Amino acid sequence: MHPYAEPAAETAEFAGAHSKFWEMHDLLYENQDALEDEYLARYAATLGLDAEPLIKEVHAGAHTARIRDDFRSGARLGVNGTPSFFINGVRYDGATDVEELLAVLTEQPPRRAT
Repeated sequence: MHPYAEPAAETAEFAGAHSKFWEMHDLLYENQDALEDEYLARYAATLGLDAEPLIKEVHAGAHTARIRDDFRSGARLGVNGTPSFFINGVRYDGATDVEELLAVLTEQPPRRAT
């Protein structure tokens, strides 16, 4: 696991509570080598979020229960890394280039609504 995975996850959850999850997700992903507190605060400010409460929540583990629940849920589904793909509810472990994914997706029969 990345040494800053938990603070990054806490930061993403904090941003999500302020309707900025995906924006923060993208910043964290693009800056995986810069996830110390000072950078997390900078990313928060970039998104118009208050950095002080963010850092307090990160240090307090305010979202730890949700993060661990998500982790356990992924583990139950066989997710052992990212990215992980599921097609029609089945884990896909094949090639991840665009052409291969498109071929697999077009071969899958549509799921019927129940």
